Amino acid sequence: MFHPTFLRSAKHWKSNKGLLLDFLEQPNRAASVSGFENRIDSILKKKRKGVNEKNVADTSDASNPSNAPPEGVWAETATTPPIVNSTITNGQPPPPPASDADVPIAKRTLAAAAKERAVPSTPIARFMGFAGLGANLAFGAVQDSVSRVWSRDDSPKQSNSNENPLYKNILSERNAETLAAGLCRMRGAALKLGQMFSIQDENMIPPQIQAALERVRAGADYMPRKQLERVLQDELGSDWSSKIAEFDFMPMAAASIGQVHKAITHDGRTVAMKIQYPGVAESIDSDMDNLMRMMSIADVLPKGLFVDNLVKVMKRELALECDYEYEMKSQARFRELVGGDEFTNQHFIVPDVVPELCSQRILTSEWVPGVSIDKVRELPQGVRNDVGAKLLTMTMKELFSWRFMQTDPNWGNFLYDQESDKLALIDFGAAREYPKEFVDDYLQMVKACAVKDGKEVMRRSTSLGFLTGDESKVMMDAHCEAGFIVGLPFAQDGLYDFGTHSQNVTGRVTELGVVMLKNRLCPPPDESYSLHRKLSGAFLCCIKLGAVVPSKEIFDRVYEESSA
Repeated sequence: MFHPTFLRSAKHWKSNKGLLLDFLEQPNRAASVSGFENRIDSILKKKRKGVNEKNVADTSDASNPSNAPPEGVWAETATTPPIVNSTITNGQPPPPPASDADVPIAKRTLAAAAKERAVPSTPIARFMGFAGLGANLAFGAVQDSVSRVWSRDDSPKQSNSNENPLYKNILSERNAETLAAGLCRMRGAALKLGQMFSIQDENMIPPQIQAALERVRAGADYMPRKQLERVLQDELGSDWSSKIAEFDFMPMAAASIGQVHKAITHDGRTVAMKIQYPGVAESIDSDMDNLMRMMSIADVLPKGLFVDNLVKVMKRELALECDYEYEMKSQARFRELVGGDEFTNQHFIVPDVVPELCSQRILTSEWVPGVSIDKVRELPQGVRNDVGAKLLTMTMKELFSWRFMQTDPNWGNFLYDQESDKLALIDFGAAREYPKEFVDDYLQMVKACAVKDGKEVMRRSTSLGFLTGDESKVMMDAHCEAGFIVGLPFAQDGLYDFGTHSQNVTGRVTELGVVMLKNRLCPPPDESYSLHRKLSGAFLCCIKLGAVVPSKEIFDRVYEESSA
């Protein structure tokens, strides 16, 4: 039923020789591995000194990562810059700015650590980027191992013979920062995968890793103007600037697959133009293969994860996310579904697309106000409860009523506007349809979990393909118990406090996840990867908000409507 992608946590990955979520988010330092043993200390000292001198402004903001908009943020905020610096106006581009410093720092909403860097777009450039990243992680792990041995006294200490220090050092704060910056520089499938793993229960993530996760969530480095203009010309023509009244060359957000720019159309509409990085669509297969090669060398992937199947599904999903024409159609369909439902039409907004400014690699939509949903936790409890209930209701409707779901739970894809008290939904590249037979079986399985009907859970899980029916009793018991625990919000009458959910539930689910990974006989069904990513994201959002929600009432209402 609930496969390892849904059940994972930092604690679980540690018990499997590494922490995949940690490993997937750390910066890239250009380090040479020649003269390895003799140059460890000198190279790292130079790097630390260089980082400190070059990024004083970045480090001053590092303690407040919440200022950075997560992936896909198109929202207008108090710090949204007007379209005055680095823009084209009435189709006439001004001279390029003399330097990046010409754009006031105070008016940017990009992540504090984001830098202007060309996207590695050729196969060889991306291969070399991953090779360098892998070498730097190994380099940092060895250096940390040496530092740990010598830090407390002058003689080396004997370590546990069963523990490989490299595994432990891969999880270090230094390497977490290294991988996060490296993925933000590479962008594409690598960063997308890191962002998927960054949506986790914070209570289960080691404190030294949380800053790196925030860096990955906040977004990527952004394209230089020359590279950006080349994409605009290739997609919209050499006269692209004449098609809009104003365009801001400084992006409002830089995500894994593209970056977002604010513009104004000739009819006066403010729009968000999502512009895809060159080369990312063509490099999905090679990026995933390079990442898996790194994972294999580090031996951080548990065998029960069925990595080959996971990679196959992710390649297919990422390829679809790079097709902005597909996303435009999905967004239009979602807008129609939301508008046609009384509840969703009252509480949600889907921005309209601007087809004349769309292509395979550019998607233009109306600008929508709001802040990313994780910022809602700073608002009063009543607002948090209301937002959590709305989000959970929408998730249930997407799956069980419409069978068409936006499956990317990134915080920045849900924008809350306090003035209108509505949630805006954006970024539909990961939207997908689910077969009716699969959804009907899944609905009955969730109901069985809520009422703790073990036989029905096993029957539906086998029918759906989560189990073969030949599993050991240990596996079946763990699978069933995990289902009962995850179904708790839908079993409790009245209000369910997600604020205490992680304290009472996450640790036990993690333990059961380890058991299931060791005893699985088959990979989960392909549909479950995206489905559980969204469901776990909805739960984690409610946890992050500390929302108190009538979740059983919400599920029962959708269950009755879908079963009618």
